[in-house]
Amino acid sequence: MSKLYESVWDALEDSPPERANLRLRSDLMIKIASEIKSNGWTQAEAATKCGVNQPRINDLLRGRITRFSLDALVNIASTMGHKVEILVEA
Repeated sequence: MSKLYESVWDALEDSPPERANLRLRSDLMIKIASEIKSNGWTQAEAATKCGVNQPRINDLLRGRITRFSLDALVNIASTMGHKVEILVEA
């Protein structure tokens, strides 16, 4: 019988802290990529607006999560004019 997981990160990572970090990074990457796509920005335009170089945008749009720290993604979102908050629940 196969086990059901709440998220893909639960299936891939045994460490609760690492699962939480991956989930947060994934959520931020999805939101940033969604905004880039909805604005119709080229990778070069997105790089300028996000304060990074074009290869970093390419990595982000391709979902290369291991190439981004949580700090880096918060910085990108902040540069785009977003407020980033983390909710900690019991």
